[in-house]
Amino acid sequence: MSPEPNLRHAVPFFAVSNMDNSLRFYVDGLGFEIADKWIHEGTVRWCRLQRGRAALMLQDFRRDGGNTWSPAGPLGLGVSIMFICNDALSIYREFLTQGLTPSLPFVGNGMWVTALRDPDGYRVEFESETDVAEDTTFDDKVADVTE
Repeated sequence: MSPEPNLRHAVPFFAVSNMDNSLRFYVDGLGFEIADKWIHEGTVRWCRLQRGRAALMLQDFRRDGGNTWSPAGPLGLGVSIMFICNDALSIYREFLTQGLTPSLPFVGNGMWVTALRDPDGYRVEFESETDVAEDTTFDDKVADVTE
């Protein structure tokens, strides 16, 4: 019998410029729940968010004196997180009802893909497997076939 693997899962960790804006996006918009949090001086400084079995962490980085840390370049530059889900098209519709503007789903690498950028520019993508032809974009005709 082989031992259980030591690694269990990866959790993205994002530095954020405004925790309130990020929480509105991820909790109110994307439907994540706050699973754990650290509150310092009455403000959420770190939290772990969860939706289903997917998780991510956010931290409002501050330096001495309370100033928010700022990187040399823009936050989120070059960062994409892919959430593999059962039905990316239902996620797309859900986000539209929340007033968000996800990208029009398309099929890439055998998966429906829809994406958004969070308030700091991190790209969050939602993908699900499909048999629909590569490079197909979602429209009403495709919706009739996929449902």
